[in-house]
Amino acid sequence: MIVENHQIAYRNVASKLYNFLPEEIDIALNDFDEILTGHGYHPTGAIFFSIISDPTAEVMTAQLFLPIAESHFSFPKEEEVNFSSYFIVDKLVMTRITEEYEVQSQVKYWELFAYLKEHNMTQKTPVFVQFKKTRSKRTYAEMSLGVL
Repeated sequence: MIVENHQIAYRNVASKLYNFLPEEIDIALNDFDEILTGHGYHPTGAIFFSIISDPTAEVMTAQLFLPIAESHFSFPKEEEVNFSSYFIVDKLVMTRITEEYEVQSQVKYWELFAYLKEHNMTQKTPVFVQFKKTRSKRTYAEMSLGVL
């Protein structure tokens, strides 16, 4: 299932670029969370990320994002953490991954690009991945891609 006209919108979002082996994504996610909480910031949502690199690259480049409670942001330059008071990406096509994340993320990634080709759409953003929970606390992922 692919849904059109999806959007990602948050207030007060910190972000940081990371390079890592795909199987070590949890290390990057935890590091980013620890950097922010270690400097006294309070997350208000789940970490999400955009995949900047080619999906077949050995080392993955991703920008991690985390919504925080604070509207004022001051961070040491050497940490290379950025801040946006508003973050919105719209006109996305989105699909969900509900199980077997490692296998299905590859399948869904290529499904998004096939959908763009089939519908004569042009990619305008990197791929975004958001982890969410249902009311019953079941985790799933939304993978989306901005289009023209």
